Amino acid sequence: MLEACEVTVAYGGIPAVHGVSLQVAAGRIVSVIGPNGAGKTSLLGALMGVQPAGGTIGFLGRDITRLAIEARVALGMSLVPEKRELFATMSVADNLLLGGFRRRSEGMKALRRSAEEVMALFPRLRERARQAAGTLSGGERQMLAMGRALMGRPSLLMLDEPSLGLAPLVVRDIFRAVQALRARDVAILLVEQNARAALEISDYGYVLEGGRVALEGPSLDLAKDPLVVSAYLGTKEGKKALLF
Repeated sequence: MLEACEVTVAYGGIPAVHGVSLQVAAGRIVSVIGPNGAGKTSLLGALMGVQPAGGTIGFLGRDITRLAIEARVALGMSLVPEKRELFATMSVADNLLLGGFRRRSEGMKALRRSAEEVMALFPRLRERARQAAGTLSGGERQMLAMGRALMGRPSLLMLDEPSLGLAPLVVRDIFRAVQALRARDVAILLVEQNARAALEISDYGYVLEGGRVALEGPSLDLAKDPLVVSAYLGTKEGKKALLF
């Protein structure tokens, strides 16, 4: 579905991403883990067209390297940024409806059906439907940001640090929702500092360090790799599995 080849990103001539290549297949969860400053967010920005990048990016067999953000969204790509970027003074329900803006030609009934599907995935949003988005808890804001992105019915959903600042129980709910999306054939590209949780739910993983891919492979294999365990997971005695 998504194929990035030798993607590079630089700020003021200073490289942040150095020739990263990755693939995301339909109906799969792919995680990108690594420390702060590894280039994970910059990579997502390049894939979404938020910032200029070198290399080539293909989506659904089409070269989208030069396409604008709006065109990538129209093709079925969606990004939930780390800061979530909700419309704080608008209600939860209205935030969701705005997420379906590109589908407005389908009519309000179709959009409301989609909103119901999103609220079935995140029941707490139904309870908060009339509440202003700016008054939600951190976990609820993340659910709303994901739900708003899903209103566009993307075939590829990219998530930037969805667990950031959230309590473990809330993180569990968020990641279970991500797994539910995979069951609906939505491909997920998950950027996470919580390496343990990311590898537990993903099919394939990349370890990004210094803007380069240091390791890659099936997630179960990465979770057993001594270097990954030492740098990101810790010992079995020191850390317990977050989700299962």
